[in-house]
Amino acid sequence: MIEIISGIFLLLGSLFILISAIGIIKMPDLFTRMSATTKASTLGIGLVLIGTAFFWGNVGIVVRSLAIIVFLFLTAPVAAHIIGRAAYFDKVPLWEKTHIDELKGKYDEDSHELK
Repeated sequence: MIEIISGIFLLLGSLFILISAIGIIKMPDLFTRMSATTKASTLGIGLVLIGTAFFWGNVGIVVRSLAIIVFLFLTAPVAAHIIGRAAYFDKVPLWEKTHIDELKGKYDEDSHELK
């Protein structure tokens, strides 16, 4: 039974990682690519680690897997935000069908601080 549960988590995690890889190819600009890959790959890696923890069932492995999941869920959004902000300040072009630019005119270009 443990193998089936572990296998389901591993397959779901692999599916989300595949969706993340497809998002890199299919999305039109850096900002949407980054959003797709950050969300899907973080969830996918988390599911793979949960599947691994279920399979092995060792307390040490479970604790390490949970620590990695917490670390990923705390750092991935922050890293994506920093990369997106740096790309915006470096004037990486938005997708041509983007209608709303909520940061336009709201930050100082010299200090990069929001007004």
